Amino acid sequence: MPSRPAGPSCCSPPDACCSRSRHDGWWSRVAEALRAYGLIVAMWVRSTMAYRASFAMTTFGNFAATGFDFVTILLMFSHVDALGGYSLPEVAFLYGTTSTAFGLADLVMGSMDRLGRRVRDGTLDTLLVRPVPVLAQVAADRFALRRLGRITQGLLVLCYGLASLDVEWTALKVAMVPLMVLSGGAIFASVFVAGGAFQFLAQDASEVQNSFTYGGNTLLQYPPSIFAKDLVRGVTFVVPLAFVNWVPSLYVLGREDPLGLPDWLAFLPPVVAAGCCGLAALAWRTGLRSYRSTGN
Repeated sequence: MPSRPAGPSCCSPPDACCSRSRHDGWWSRVAEALRAYGLIVAMWVRSTMAYRASFAMTTFGNFAATGFDFVTILLMFSHVDALGGYSLPEVAFLYGTTSTAFGLADLVMGSMDRLGRRVRDGTLDTLLVRPVPVLAQVAADRFALRRLGRITQGLLVLCYGLASLDVEWTALKVAMVPLMVLSGGAIFASVFVAGGAFQFLAQDASEVQNSFTYGGNTLLQYPPSIFAKDLVRGVTFVVPLAFVNWVPSLYVLGREDPLGLPDWLAFLPPVVAAGCCGLAALAWRTGLRSYRSTGN
């Protein structure tokens, strides 16, 4: 009996069906990763909150330890009226924006610096055999709720800076503040992921990663005018940490860019954050595919 000819495809052209299938598959993988991340985080939060007094003390300790960075700035301003031409409220604004953005990234992705240890001792293999995305497992591993202390401290300094700034606020400048904090958090998170991907090759390079994450946060707490222009160019065009707060802050504070860059760059942090996340995802995928375990 002759077979019945196949009917017309439900998608026309067929490439559109394949494209939509790939698109749906990508979103389903992202949703799966987020769900897994949330479940692992919830497990660690329940474990942390079982010892509430310990959680309170460690959170306060994190708050106090990170607060010493701003105490250092206050000590500087006890001897000078301006730092690189910036007043204390302006430096507080820089400090608050980068510390809050970094705190968010550190809370979400701060466990990535343990990846090198897992690669070296072979415990990463246990994550590979689970039906959960590896990135979600590594990022959520030993989720440290105490890192809320860093975010709280950064927000307090940011509030002080905003209340003390002598700036003519417009709707655009007001919207710029939360935009730069969220975009900055995404940029720092992408650096965490890229640093983790590098550890597949270096096996234990957490200090190299920390030089760009923790070191970058410390760098951005100070005005760009006190650094050499070559360094400012490097953190603008090579590792674009300047888009965390330097570039948009110059617009908010009404200051000229030390590199003479156009003002419209201040509105690019979301674009830069998206690009950084894409590159970090590519680096992670490449690093994970190159992993060959520790041998025997």
